[in-house]
Formats: sequence, C-alpha cells, structure tokens
Amino acid sequence: MMDGGEPATEISPSGLDVRNVSFRLTWPETRLLLVLAAVQFTHVVDFMIIMPLGPRMKGSLNLNLEEVSNIVAAYAVAAAVAGLLAAFVMDRFDRKRLLLALYTGFTVGTGLCALAPNYHMLLLGRVVAGAFGGVGASATLVIVGDAFPDSRRGAAMGVLMSAFSVASIVGVPAGILIADVFGYWEAPFAVLAGVAVLVLAAIQLVLPPLPRPTSGAHPADALSVASRFLTILLRPGHLLAYLFMTGLVMSSFIIWPTLPIFLVKNVGIDDSSLKYVYLCGGVATLLTLTWFGRLADRLGKRLIFRVLGGFTAVPLLLITNLPHGLALPLVLGATTLLMTVSSGRMVPAMALITVSAEPRFRGSFMSMNSAVQQTAMALAAVIGGHMIGETATGVLTGYPLVGCVAAGVSLLTVFIVGLLRTAPLGGAAVVAVELPAEMPLPENPGEEGIYTPEMMGMTMPKAAPRAAARESSEIRRSL
Repeated sequence: MMDGGEPATEISPSGLDVRNVSFRLTWPETRLLLVLAAVQFTHVVDFMIIMPLGPRMKGSLNLNLEEVSNIVAAYAVAAAVAGLLAAFVMDRFDRKRLLLALYTGFTVGTGLCALAPNYHMLLLGRVVAGAFGGVGASATLVIVGDAFPDSRRGAAMGVLMSAFSVASIVGVPAGILIADVFGYWEAPFAVLAGVAVLVLAAIQLVLPPLPRPTSGAHPADALSVASRFLTILLRPGHLLAYLFMTGLVMSSFIIWPTLPIFLVKNVGIDDSSLKYVYLCGGVATLLTLTWFGRLADRLGKRLIFRVLGGFTAVPLLLITNLPHGLALPLVLGATTLLMTVSSGRMVPAMALITVSAEPRFRGSFMSMNSAVQQTAMALAAVIGGHMIGETATGVLTGYPLVGCVAAGVSLLTVFIVGLLRTAPLGGAAVVAVELPAEMPLPENPGEEGIYTPEMMGMTMPKAAPRAAARESSEIRRSL
C-alpha cells in the first residue's frame, strides 16, 4: 500500500487484485460524515449535560437525590430498551428516512426537557430523548458501515467518533456557560433543541438516498419477526461482537463513574480542577482519533486494536494507584493517556463490529449492539460500586483492585478481537475501486446492498468496456 492517501493495490479475500483503492475520504463522504458527526455531537451533549446540571435541577424542581438519579439514568435505560425493540424493525426502513424519524424524536425529547415544569415531565423528556437518541446514534454507525468501503471505514469511524471529543471540549462547557448566563438549567436544552432542528435540516439536505439493503430471494428475508430477532441475537458472529462490546465498555465504565471522586478524595486534586481532566482528554482524543482510524485502514484494524487495547491496561493500572498529593500535571498526564488510548481503540473496534453483520441485518444488529452497550454500562457501574468502599472521610477503598479487573478485561478484548469475523458482503457499500468503465454503474443498490458512486455524489472515470464494470462489481463483492 502507498502512503499519503494515494491509491494502492490490495488483494481481496477472494484473491482478486483490487487496484487503485484510495484511503483518502472524498468531499461527498466528508460532507456526509460531518452531518453524522453533528448527530453524534448533539446526542452526546444531551446525555452528558444532565450530570453537571443536576444540582440546579434539584433546587429548581425540589427533587430528592433518588429523583435526580432517576433522571440521569432514564436516558441510558430508555436507550437500552429502545435499542432492543428497534432490533425487530431497523432493517425494514430506508436508512435516511429512519435517521430523520429518530432524530425528530430526539429533538422533541430535548425540547420537552427545556419546557419541563416538574419532575415527571422532565423524566418523560429524558426517556423520549434517550429512546430516539440512542437508536439514532446506532443508525449513524449503520450508515458508516453501509456507505464506506473497508479501505476508508476506519478513517470514517475516527471522524464520527471525534464528536465525543468535541462534546467534551466544547459542548458540555458551553452548556454550563449557557445555564450560568441565562440563570436557568433549562436554557442548555432549549439551545440544544434549536441546534438539533438545524441538524435535522442538514440530514434532509445532505444525506443521499440510502435504501435499505436487500438480498433478493434469500430465504432469510421471509423470516418472521421473532425468527429474525433470534437470528440477530444468537448468530455466533453476532454473539462474539456483543461479547467484545461488553468487554470494551466494562473495562472503562467500571472505573469512570467513581474516577472524579477518587481523584478528589484519594489523590487530593481540587474539585475545580476536574474540568481540566475532561478538557485535556477531549483535546487529545480530538487530535488522535482520526489518525488512529487512518492507521487502522493502512496497517489493519485488528493490529491497531491489539496495540491500543493492550496498552490501555497500563494507564488503567496507573490511574487506580495514583498516590495522594501527586502534582496536577502528572495527574492530567495519566488521565489524558487513558482517554487517548481508550477512545482510540474504539475506532478500529467499531469498524470491526459494524461489519460483523450482513448489510440486510446491520441496522437491527447495531441497534441490538447499542442495547448491549447501555446494559454493559449499567452492569459495570454496579460491579464497580460493589467493589469500592468508602471511609468516614470519603476516601475510596478497593480502587487498585478495580483497576486490576479493568486492565484484565481490557486484555481479554485483545484476545476476543481475533475471533471476530467479517460477515459475507459486510464489507462495502460505496465503490472503493476506480477501474475504467464505459458506463456508470446502476444507481440503485444491487442484491448485495452495495451503493454506487452516483448515490454518494461521485462519478466513475471513463474508458474501458462493460467487462471492466462487471469486474469492478465482482471486486466490490469481495471487499
């Protein structure tokens, strides 16, 4: 392969010579990714902003601690349940129309939060936003899996997942600032709902038609809803992907909920310094995620995951054993390192998970995967909470043991990634091969659910006969 994004020669799984495969994202692809990243950004900000606004809501709505906890948890619980239910129907709809419907629901839910006069209305708003936002976030991953070839899927995932970093750097601090300026906890939700309306318009204007992949007379299309659900749930390849995702989430979330308390009570940093933890980590991940994605495309996604996944164990052990009184720059170095490698491993991981399902099952599979992810978050928090104790002065006990468990699970994912397999025809949606063709390829996806260059705003170079186009089609099937 050649560096610098230049076309390279690849050998497809079928042994065909795949020439002129480009690693560089085109402008139509970049434009599509920016819209999908905006969807992810608003989803992440909506999920994260509720926690720092908790004390304000508690006083304004006269909430007790249990009600505040319910409001925070409602989003994740609703996303998990909705993801499970959506697995029945996700692949029955056009990808673009599905995202429009889901994001509309998310916008309405966020608007309800801004208008909530009491606890029950706010809880309803969180449930609606979580149910539609969680599944909508899964839909963006499905579109990346369908619309990007393997040679650029890692880079695409890197761009998409950079939304999490931008949300940490800009979104959450901006939300807190808006609440301070206007003096109301509802203000950030009102602004976010307005931004969501603009993103909704961008989805309609920018996204190309993305018909659901079909498989012709394949007998699986005749499955009943229940049989289809069991297929998506119990396929060996899918189960491995769910196990892989569970390990990824648990290795992080078993310590993340209590990490701020540990840093303040055990390490002794000032409470006001916590914002620098997220700021430094967010900047570092923003600068590295796309690079990790490109590296995964060139050197192999499994290889890059093994390096990052294995190395994640180091900062996990380091952070959970930090001594009291450690200088803030050293603390920030450790937390930033953890955020960088932990987030970086998710780029090749999500690229591999996305193609674990065939295109005709991918929407439902990713919805189910989202439910698994949300459930694993809750399970990790419960396990971590039971392992960690607290002294009378608030110092946490048992944290080094939790770090060992997290590091062990992270190393386990390095083994599991070798078991993941790409599903048949799971590789490509957009043409990644620029062989000469006299005629453009058909505009509608074929039986394999492969999208053509025209659907993404691209054109095929002129020249050779139809035989070349047929050869290109065969190569795409093998990617």
